[in-house]
Amino acid sequence: MSWVTAAVSVAAARQASAVGKYNQSIQNRNAQVAEQQAEAIEQQTEFNLVRFDQQIEQLTGQTKVAALKSGVTLEGTANRILRNNAEQAELQRDIMRYNSQVAQSQQIERANFARIQGTVARQQARIASLGFYGEAASAFGRTETGKSLLEQSSEYIRGLR
Repeated sequence: MSWVTAAVSVAAARQASAVGKYNQSIQNRNAQVAEQQAEAIEQQTEFNLVRFDQQIEQLTGQTKVAALKSGVTLEGTANRILRNNAEQAELQRDIMRYNSQVAQSQQIERANFARIQGTVARQQARIASLGFYGEAASAFGRTETGKSLLEQSSEYIRGLR
């Protein structure tokens, strides 16, 4: 019966180790996905900024044409409107960049946390595996062969002293 217990414990230890490796690989994949999402956010932000700049140029052009068409020179009020539009556009660009950096940071943190979870899963599996190997060793030690080996080892160690 002790042989069966030892064999089952060794099998359980191997299974625990395999489960730990699998869980770690899942978390590592989750980390890669989060990092890819961070990159996608950065690329989307760059694309949005280019489109935004194009829209601002178009708006600025329309504002200048409307002012000149109405007979107003680009001084005084018209100039203040253009300057205010440019300042608001720069503020909006800064907000877009900031929001992008926050979202990217969140994804990087998600990736880091996934890797930590993977490492913890692997360590838990190692601990469980060691427990099963301990059970196997204990069960083996209760068999006649195991008792004989332990006695021989004890005698050998005494002979070394």
